Amino acid sequence: MKKYLMVILSILSFSNATILQDAINNAQDGAILKLSDGIYEGNIVIDKPLTILGVGENVIISAKGKGTVITINSSFVTLKNLKVQNSGDRHDKLDAAIVIKKATQCEISNIKITNSLFGIDLQQVSNTLISNNYIQSKDLDLGLRGDGIRLWYSNDNIIKNNHLYKSRDMVVWYSHGNIIEDNKAEYGRYSLHFMYAGKNIVKNNHYKFNSVGIFFMYSKDTIASNNTVQSSLGNTGMGIGLKEVSGFTLKDNTLIYNARGMYIDRSPFDKENRNTISNNNILYNTEGMHFHSVCEDNDINNNQIIGNIEDVVNNTRGGKIYNNNWNNNYWDNYEGFDKNLDNIGDNPHKIYKYADKLWLNYPEVKYFYGSPIVSMLNFLAKLAPFTQPLFLVEDKKPIMFRGE
Repeated sequence: MKKYLMVILSILSFSNATILQDAINNAQDGAILKLSDGIYEGNIVIDKPLTILGVGENVIISAKGKGTVITINSSFVTLKNLKVQNSGDRHDKLDAAIVIKKATQCEISNIKITNSLFGIDLQQVSNTLISNNYIQSKDLDLGLRGDGIRLWYSNDNIIKNNHLYKSRDMVVWYSHGNIIEDNKAEYGRYSLHFMYAGKNIVKNNHYKFNSVGIFFMYSKDTIASNNTVQSSLGNTGMGIGLKEVSGFTLKDNTLIYNARGMYIDRSPFDKENRNTISNNNILYNTEGMHFHSVCEDNDINNNQIIGNIEDVVNNTRGGKIYNNNWNNNYWDNYEGFDKNLDNIGDNPHKIYKYADKLWLNYPEVKYFYGSPIVSMLNFLAKLAPFTQPLFLVEDKKPIMFRGE
């Protein structure tokens, strides 16, 4: 990320009685426009380097329900301490609070966005900082809302400490080298959705009560670490999803109370570029790890897998998920010993799929999981299965005691 530079040529202060667009048009390159409290007319266009700074508590820029509130067509533009609201509602026009196009080294910080279809839309933007913003879409059904933050062919940006609330998605498409950290999202669809994106860093984000936490598609060489994804529920609910990705590192993430903690589909796509899944906490999900299609050659090590109804699910006939490298994971249901006290189980931890598990065919039975009758049926299925169980996974060196 290059250092942000702004040559200040003039400083203009004016009241809300001044038309904002006129002030922008008359400002010199590099000017700072200081706005006091009031409502300013939106649909403004910024086509030169300048700063718009709110110096009051209620500096509002409103588009009155039509079009995009602020459009930026220049590099070296900074917006700070504003309330931006009331965009239009047309998806075909991508009506948004703030759009930046073909620019570099801009900054959007401390902006409160409400009642806007899309939030902040970056189109072919680089080396830009998006930080400390609150973003809420229009009060629409989930699928009809716009994306809170959208990166399109945008590289080497920092997206930090933003709060997305009741927007649709945050998307990173065809965008590389971005740092996405310390953000949170609630009550949306995809907290974070990648497609055809590489070499991004995703860290320290907190996502809860969304349909999907983080979903990576057709991407490579990305690191996701120290993220927490909680309560991604419903038929599509998942904490972190991987679809046809290679060269990923997922480490130190916490996936808790999700329908599926981790979902893996045909990954790694390039078998020579393995994915590493390590030191994650996969806790109290309906399914800890769900595999779909061919999923081999991942390194799955040193994870803590605790309290899930099903630790591992493979829904693809012939899928050889035992061909992943499973080692040194902690499984709370491991039934072995450690006679030499090296904290590694004396016997491998093996997981089988029993065809007579009721909840595999009748998902509603999961509601009764842990009850005495279901626990007894589970015990009997292991003791005397009606059919030959299907071998799923072998962890050759299961950890006996999890680290704190």
